[in-house]
Amino acid sequence: MTVTPYALFRAAVVRTSQVTPHLRRITFAGPDLAGIVSAGLDQRIKLFFPLAGQDEPVVPEGENWYTEFRALPDDVRPAMRTYTVRDFRPGELELDVDVVLHGDTGPGSSWAGRASAGDRMAILAPDARHTPIVGYEFKQPADTAWTLVAGDETALPAITAIVESLPAGARVLAFVEVDSLAEITPMSSAADVSLTWLSRAGKPAVGGGLLREAIERTTFPDGKPYAWLAGESSAITDLRRHLVNARGIDKELVYFSGYWLLGSAIE
Repeated sequence: MTVTPYALFRAAVVRTSQVTPHLRRITFAGPDLAGIVSAGLDQRIKLFFPLAGQDEPVVPEGENWYTEFRALPDDVRPAMRTYTVRDFRPGELELDVDVVLHGDTGPGSSWAGRASAGDRMAILAPDARHTPIVGYEFKQPADTAWTLVAGDETALPAITAIVESLPAGARVLAFVEVDSLAEITPMSSAADVSLTWLSRAGKPAVGGGLLREAIERTTFPDGKPYAWLAGESSAITDLRRHLVNARGIDKELVYFSGYWLLGSAIE
């Protein structure tokens, strides 16, 4: 049997909690989760959201699952979206995923807003039998002198996990754009962290401005940096361009990812 980096697992919601007005934590559990592994940090997984009338998402099993999945009729095939593992507790077979709620404008937000204990979920996640673990990108060099992490609320679970993982002696500049100051969540870390929250004051996210403007005004520490950027695709691409072209950071030391795109869906 071929062991692939990712495998399909089934689980159920065991509880939900409202972390902030627009961030809801969904906790999944079940015996299947014994087969999952997570590197923490910005570990990616995919969730499949059942359509109306389905008790659980219809996702084929086996090596050719994706081809069969794409071939499913539109009225059967569930929406698939990428999320970050907020926390994985293998001893308890529990997995936390934080979902940004932004009305009924997307399948993830719509599902999470009404999710309750017992709801079934299909999860594509790293297979514990596969080495190495894949699906995470925060990989700063050992000689990094300071770290920059920046993103909007969709990157908050990853940013929090990254900041919390960094050791004493590490220097971190963190910038997070959120809907309002009510979205601020605590972060604990042994590292020396300068954390800047940027509020849109309830205005819609438009994919530009706040992160770039704040970082432009920031004096960077001396030494070799490593930057991790995630959020709305156009804003993050623009921020990466600023770091490389205007601030002189080696492009190989800047990881950037468009977690979402204005006016479009990203699976």
